[in-house]
Amino acid sequence: MNRTNEFFCLTVFAFFIITACNNNTQKEYTDTATTGTIKISVDETFERIIDGELDTFHALYKHATVIPSYTSETQAFQDLINDTARIIIVTRMLNVNEMKYFEGRKLTPRVTKIARDAIAFIVNNDNPDTILNMDHIQQIFTGGIKNWSELSKENKLGDVTIVFDNKNSSTARYVKENITGGKDFPPNCFAVDSNAQVIEYVHEHKNAIGVIGVNWISDGDDPSVLAFLDKIKTIAIVAPDTSAGFGKSYKPYQAYIATNYYPYTRDVYIISREARTGLGSGFAAFVAGEKGQRIILKSGIMPATQSVRIVGFRNNN
Repeated sequence: MNRTNEFFCLTVFAFFIITACNNNTQKEYTDTATTGTIKISVDETFERIIDGELDTFHALYKHATVIPSYTSETQAFQDLINDTARIIIVTRMLNVNEMKYFEGRKLTPRVTKIARDAIAFIVNNDNPDTILNMDHIQQIFTGGIKNWSELSKENKLGDVTIVFDNKNSSTARYVKENITGGKDFPPNCFAVDSNAQVIEYVHEHKNAIGVIGVNWISDGDDPSVLAFLDKIKTIAIVAPDTSAGFGKSYKPYQAYIATNYYPYTRDVYIISREARTGLGSGFAAFVAGEKGQRIILKSGIMPATQSVRIVGFRNNN
């Protein structure tokens, strides 16, 4: 082989080697913990809280832009796997198959617990049944109770209609896993598109019972929350140890979430796929830090790390 042909072959070979190496190189990131632009996916249940977190984060860090997509929990996990979201905010950990996916790509997702939330059950203002025990809730969501008169003869609202925010939402998954025992929902159950739409539907339909994340109705200082509360009633749940009567029932208030008196609670996590300290990690650290936890505290659910003082009042009567 002459020198010209030898040089040509070496050049072509080097080109393919460089191309292959470039194809296997991870994408270069330009963001830091407090600068740059990223996308995140958030369980729509927590839109109100995360909007507040982002407002403060962006005010503190002028060169950071975190773009949220408020979606179903199922879609949020899909976004994390597809790398269209750097972090997600959800109410469950990665399952076995999801962990295997990341292990196969030599990635170890980081999980940060940021809050303790609750599921709230809401009914129309004309519904007289606003105190239920856990057996009532289970029977409603498994089809054992189909008509409101089965709870009390005075209730003339007719057949029960159950409404969720989304068929793939974290609230629907929670009810199926923790209340129905994995059973399919009855035919009188359907989903709309958001927690706000659940509130509107219950407001407009006297026979409906809705399932929402409690933070949509827990911040008593927020005018929009007060407007929601004017439209619906929140059901109080009789704790398991008070089955003899309705003497001790609890609504999903912050203190009852903290003490576990209200039974339908769940943890909230930030899951990051970053293998470095990027903007996703920076935002997660902010939410888990003092300022971020204060925002969660004000929202009416339980922060994961912020100390909360619960004051009891003695009834001398």
